[in-house]
Amino acid sequence: MDFQKNRPIVCVQGLGFVGMAMAIAVADAKNKSGEPFYNVIGVDLPNEVGLDKINSINNGELPLVSNDEDLLAAFNRVMAQGNLKATSDPKVYGSASIVVVDIHLDVIELEDGTHSASFGGFRKALQTVGEEVQPGTLILVETTVPPGTCEKVVVPEFNAAMAARGYDEDSLLIAHSYERVMPGKEYYKSIVKFWRVYSGATDAAAEAAEAFLSKVIDVQNFPLTRLHSTTASETAKVLENSYRAANIALIQEWGAFAEAVGVDLFQVLDAIRVRPTHNNIRQPGFGVGGYCLTKDPHFVDIGARELFDIPDMDFSFCKLAMAANKKMPLTALHKVKKQLGGNLTGKTILLLGVSYRQDVGDTRYSPSEPFVVTAENEGATVICHDPLVDFWEELERPVFMDIPSLKGIDAVVFAVQHKEYQELDIVEWVKTNDLVLLDANNVLTQNQVFEIAKHDLNIEFIGKGIK
Repeated sequence: MDFQKNRPIVCVQGLGFVGMAMAIAVADAKNKSGEPFYNVIGVDLPNEVGLDKINSINNGELPLVSNDEDLLAAFNRVMAQGNLKATSDPKVYGSASIVVVDIHLDVIELEDGTHSASFGGFRKALQTVGEEVQPGTLILVETTVPPGTCEKVVVPEFNAAMAARGYDEDSLLIAHSYERVMPGKEYYKSIVKFWRVYSGATDAAAEAAEAFLSKVIDVQNFPLTRLHSTTASETAKVLENSYRAANIALIQEWGAFAEAVGVDLFQVLDAIRVRPTHNNIRQPGFGVGGYCLTKDPHFVDIGARELFDIPDMDFSFCKLAMAANKKMPLTALHKVKKQLGGNLTGKTILLLGVSYRQDVGDTRYSPSEPFVVTAENEGATVICHDPLVDFWEELERPVFMDIPSLKGIDAVVFAVQHKEYQELDIVEWVKTNDLVLLDANNVLTQNQVFEIAKHDLNIEFIGKGIK
C-alpha cells in the first residue's frame, strides 16, 4: 500500500469503536516539527461490514456515527495528510513495524450457566498476523481479554507461527495495553488524553510499547503506568469494569428503595458525591449495555478456569452484579406494564433511545433490546427512536431518527440521555394525548419534571419516588 511519504507503518487490526479511534489517533500523532510519526493501515475482515468500513475510510468518510468534534477534526486531518488507509489484505502486516490488535473477544454462555471466551476467532486473527509479520515487530494487544491470555494464548500462537516460518521463538515484541475508550462527546480524548496501563511479555516488549504509546498519548499530563506482567495488565482492565458493574448493581437496589419510600435517589447521590472518596458512585437507570460491562466481569472466572486451571474460585460478587444488571430493562418494562393496567397486549410503546448510552450510535448489548423483545413477546408494539441510529442491526429493524407523532401511543419510555430528549417541551408535545410516561434513566431535566408535575401528567421514574 503506497503512501506519499516513507514512515514506519502501524497496522490496526479491527476497525470497531476502539480500533477506528486508535487508528486515527496514531495517524494524527506528530513530532515537534508537526510531521506525523507513522503511516497507518486499518485492517478489517473482507465481509460486508468490514468492506463498508474500509471503503468509507478510503473515500474519506468516517465509518461510524459520532458527535465528537475532536474525533471528526482528527479524522479530517489525517485524511488531508494521506497517512491513514484501510484494507482487508493481511499481507500488509508484513510491512508493519507495529501491529495494534483491536479485535473482539466475545463471551458465550454455556448450557450449564457458566461462561467461556470464543478463543477460536481470536486465535485465528492472531494466526493471520503471525503468517505475515516480521521479526522485531511490536504486537500491542488492546483487546480486553481474560487474565492470562497474552501469556497462555497470544505468545504461544505467535511463537508457533514464527517457528513455522523458520524464525526463532520470542522474535516478536508482545505487549498488552488496554484501552479506556469512552464513546461520546470525549471519544477522541479518551484515547490521546487519558491514562494508560501497559506491560510486556519481555522487558524489550514493554519498552517498545512505552515508546510507541508515548508518541500517541499526552504522557506529560497523563503518564503511563507499567505493570509487572501482561497478566497484571489484563487483570487491571477486567477488575476496573467488574468494579463499575458491581457499583451499578448496588445502586439499582437503592433505586427501588427510593421509589418505594418517596425519595429522589439522584439528589441523594449528588449529595454523596461531594465526598471525594465517593465521587464515582453510580446511579440507577434503564440498564447496562455496550461491549464491556455486559461481558468483562465474566473474564476473571474464564481466566481462572480455562487458562490457569483454578476451578474452585466463585467470583460471586461479579456473578450477582451481572445478574442484577441484566434485570434492569425488565424492571422498567414491569413499571410501564403496571402503568398500563397490568397488560401489554395491544399497547403501543414509544421507546426513546436504542443505543446503549447517550451521544453514541452503538446498539451492541443495548438494554433496549431485552426491553423491546420482552414487550413484544407480551403483545405490545414498540416504536423506536434514536437520533444517532437509523437501523438497529441486532433486531434488524429501522429506527426513527425524527421523533414520531404520539397518535396511537399508549406509553413513552425515556431510556437514553440524548440531549434531544432534554430539549423537548414535554407538555406541548404530549398535549391532549392520553398516555403514560416513564423516565427510566434520569433523562429529563429538573425543569421538564417541574412542568410535567405542574400539568399533572401521568409519569413514573426509575430511582425517584416522586410525582
